[in-house]
Amino acid sequence: MDTPYGSASLPVWERPEPQPRAAAVTLSRARIADTAILLADEHGLDGLSVRKIAKELGVGPMRLYDYVATMSELLDLMVDAVYAEIAEVDPPVVWRDAVLHIVHRTREAALAHEWFADLLGARPHLGPHALAVGEATAAALSRAPAVHSVNDLQRSLGALNAFMVGALRREVTERRTARATGTDVSAWQAAQGPYLTRMLATGRYPTVARLVVGGTHLDAGETFHHNLTTIVDGVTA
Repeated sequence: MDTPYGSASLPVWERPEPQPRAAAVTLSRARIADTAILLADEHGLDGLSVRKIAKELGVGPMRLYDYVATMSELLDLMVDAVYAEIAEVDPPVVWRDAVLHIVHRTREAALAHEWFADLLGARPHLGPHALAVGEATAAALSRAPAVHSVNDLQRSLGALNAFMVGALRREVTERRTARATGTDVSAWQAAQGPYLTRMLATGRYPTVARLVVGGTHLDAGETFHHNLTTIVDGVTA
């Protein structure tokens, strides 16, 4: 098959939709992806399967393979649908505000679709909406005063993405752990308080003691914003 990529098959975003069948249920890649997203939001990626998606849509599993050849293609469609949510609101004009806006939008998407955080930082996301978000981020960072070359831009993007992926995965993991164990953070801290007080009283951990006693305990959103601005200002200074 001749394609823009030679003999390789077209990526899922560029393949035409299959011809509609004379069937009771009309399908499209967008509908399949939306259904898969709802299932993944509720059950996680481990609970996602072609059979479950087909059942939710009221069709046989084999019909889905007309639209997506593999689970990887389905994940690509799901991820790009989330990037479409991120791109729904145009970023501000000022470069720094634009970068903060895009990263905060990404965090909101990851908290709404926790499975999305599992797929960040793996292979590149090349869907049209992912590329649009990547373009907006790179274009904003390229306007920073200290970013003079492509190498500067690559390093800045690398540092920003490393922070974002790590921070989002940690936050999502903490949320999942709290749900799975039924742990209330305040109750856990109160339970560990006497032990930690005894350990800090030994004087062997003075810097940890400073952090525990004098540190400001911000919520997750405030902490994310503070660390994000520190990274952005640091890599573009």
